[in-house]
Amino acid sequence: MKKELYELTPAQALERLGASEGGLAAAEAARRLEDHGPNQLAEGRKKRPLQVFFEQFKDLLVIILILAALISLAAGGGESTLVIVAVLLLNAVLGTVQYFKAERSMESLKALSSPTAKVLRGGERVELPSPRLVPGDIVFLEAGDLVAADGRLLESHSLKVDESSLTGESEPVEKNVQALSGGQPPLGDQKCMVFSGSLVTYGRAVMLVTSTGMDTELGRIARLMGQTQQRRTPLQKSLDDFSGKLAAVILAICALVFALSFFRGQLGLVDSLMFAVALAVAAIPEALGSIVTIVLALGTQKMARQNAIMKDLKSVESLGSVSVICSDKTGTLTQNRMTVQQAWVGGELLPCSALQTQNAAQSRLLDIALLACDATLSPDGGAVGDPTEIALVRWGDAVGRPAAALRAAHPRLEELAFDSDRKLMSALFLVGGVPTLYTKGAMDVLLARSTHVLTAQGPVPLTEEWLQRITRANNAFSGQGLRVLAFGFRPLPQAGPLRLEDEQGYTFAGLVSMMDPPRPESIQAVADAKRGGIRTIMITGDHKVTATAIARQIGISAQGDLSLDGAELNAMSDAQLDEALPRISVYARVAPEHKIRIVEAWQRRGCVVAMTGDGVNDAPALKRADVGVAMGVTGTEVSKDAASMILADDNFATIVKAVVNGRGVFANIKNAVQFLLSGNTAGILAVLYASFASLPAPFAPVHLLFINLLTDSLPALAIGTEAARPGLLDQPPRDPTRPLLDRPLLLTVLGQGLLIAAATLAAFYLGYQGGSAALASTMAFATLTLARLFHGFSCRGPEPLFRLGFRGNRLSLLAFGGGVALLAAVLFLPGLRTLFLAVPLTGAQLAQVAGLAFAPTALIQLLKSLRVFLCSRGRKTADCNK
Repeated sequence: MKKELYELTPAQALERLGASEGGLAAAEAARRLEDHGPNQLAEGRKKRPLQVFFEQFKDLLVIILILAALISLAAGGGESTLVIVAVLLLNAVLGTVQYFKAERSMESLKALSSPTAKVLRGGERVELPSPRLVPGDIVFLEAGDLVAADGRLLESHSLKVDESSLTGESEPVEKNVQALSGGQPPLGDQKCMVFSGSLVTYGRAVMLVTSTGMDTELGRIARLMGQTQQRRTPLQKSLDDFSGKLAAVILAICALVFALSFFRGQLGLVDSLMFAVALAVAAIPEALGSIVTIVLALGTQKMARQNAIMKDLKSVESLGSVSVICSDKTGTLTQNRMTVQQAWVGGELLPCSALQTQNAAQSRLLDIALLACDATLSPDGGAVGDPTEIALVRWGDAVGRPAAALRAAHPRLEELAFDSDRKLMSALFLVGGVPTLYTKGAMDVLLARSTHVLTAQGPVPLTEEWLQRITRANNAFSGQGLRVLAFGFRPLPQAGPLRLEDEQGYTFAGLVSMMDPPRPESIQAVADAKRGGIRTIMITGDHKVTATAIARQIGISAQGDLSLDGAELNAMSDAQLDEALPRISVYARVAPEHKIRIVEAWQRRGCVVAMTGDGVNDAPALKRADVGVAMGVTGTEVSKDAASMILADDNFATIVKAVVNGRGVFANIKNAVQFLLSGNTAGILAVLYASFASLPAPFAPVHLLFINLLTDSLPALAIGTEAARPGLLDQPPRDPTRPLLDRPLLLTVLGQGLLIAAATLAAFYLGYQGGSAALASTMAFATLTLARLFHGFSCRGPEPLFRLGFRGNRLSLLAFGGGVALLAAVLFLPGLRTLFLAVPLTGAQLAQVAGLAFAPTALIQLLKSLRVFLCSRGRKTADCNK
């Protein structure tokens, strides 16, 4: 079997790629560039604006409206045609603009590529644009460089690389040139390899380019993103299902009405068609799409004030259906700030805050920790340096020993920098006039070089008993997922240049454990999510022990739950994963395809999944999840572009707040749908009744468009601003398969529509008996308009108005007033009255219209008050818990 490049020695890797330490010749590099193509990510085909624009007209309800406009135009109804076409064009333009605001992930991936690279070509060191790199090139790396291609290290001098955007691991990875053997290690464990898009944070190295462009790990992620399909949101599915069913019902009823009108000889062909057009216009809620969009937009504004920035409007509602949150650990659930937890010194285990500087042994341990590190704190609270060393310096500040003052009193004379082979860092100081070597590093290495251990009584020989005690303390720290540093010291005969041989004969001073602790609010947020029926899963690039320890502290992992790493996940089939899925709370050391697999496994169970991430490696899963959540502070541009929501504070608790808002937004949308459909149902029933009763059409198409687009829009928008009612998080997530127009809502819409239709037809009869068809149509139009405006108050929520009040939604009063003003303009202004085919009404007729319009709302409020009364008296009805 052919070995992987990480299994080869540097010499074998050079041979495999046909390269040499002197670099490629110019002619050979040009040939390879021709064979492999430029070192950049491929660009997919983009839709043209015109194509996207015409795709907005594919909706079945839109097609019905287009047919209605054509029939109206043929029959001479130019006003109705103009209004319908204007509405359709506006919706198409809005949809096209929304499309071109999205899907920029590939451009951001390209921006990650290093603009130039230092390359050895034909024995000479030159600087080349990164697209001209080819496999076999020799590239020089140093601190601050962005790695331009995947490569095998030929030389490494204390190299550390930040691969967090690819692996999710929070700490820079120490690299070396040693070949690996056996197994398929994850990217984070391939210590002899470096990858495109990662950042060199320390040291320098020489690498052999092994892959470029789409063949790199970054290219593999780009290919995954191209293959990943974005899921339709529950609201999209509900609206599409609703639109399809509504369109079928509308076509059937229109055909029936046309047949009745024409074949019974009531009306001619054109008039029969216009009657059917009036019915279609009455049935289709033209404002629904705009209302839903605006309600979602209002929801995004509220979420933005709570640090949740929504990029995709439809995902606002999806949040209300989320039943699983797959969360990253570092910075989201934790503080992204290493903090000292405990210290072991002189045989005693201490909390970090309990260290006493008056105790000689404890004071010596703290001095070594502060002097044998380079991190510094700034006056404004910022810090510069390695996260581990920053934690030590902050510890010193917390216990009253600032590192700056200590370093001023003990200047560093010499040092031996950290080396991944030695796993030690040493520095020489004058302590009490004696040259003393202070060292920190890995416990096993430092302990093996120690002869004594520091106690409260001073140094004592390092016996077998002390060895066991130190080892037990280290194992206890490691078992809790803590990072452990060991510290030691030794006097030297004289101050001078340090040699590696000086790192022997130490007095072991103690151990310090540290971790990136959970955010204080994460524990409560996870508990709140659980209360709301939402399962939280941790997916991280860190090690399994560390991740599991944090998950237990936060409440994600319970007794009996499983933790898997990437290798274990690879070994499982989809069937095995599906079976074990409910018991797995933590996934560690995972690759991008693992994250997609986990998301898809939960989606197969019918769950709506939110996925958090901040790195390039998270982007495919963010796109595949129902709600992708990127980190606004630490997140890469790639992850932000792939996500539908961005956390401005990188805080898990913000996701839970957004879920509550999402549930409130859906409740408002459902109430708005109830309002629109109950009014439309009233119009349909009135037209149907007139058809069956051989009466003139109660409305002209322009009447119904006026109601649907103007007077209905204002109350629907006011309903969309209703504040989320208490207790939303005490309910389970909404079933995404449940239709928007479910049985309870359908019965409510039919019942309320019947009441409004009865009032409308009563007004029609009054006008028809007292005058003409034009007067009857005007009274029916005015009654239906005003009744729907009154009805907007009833649709604000399930409770009666005396409980809802008006202080929380003053827009409902403004909407009612605006609708009444529009209706008055149509009834009283001669020009508008002519345009809308209305006739003047007397004072008595206006009073009749107002009384009939108010009657349905009065009855609905009476029924709601009765329900509240029965529930308060302990007589539970089916909707007491609404």
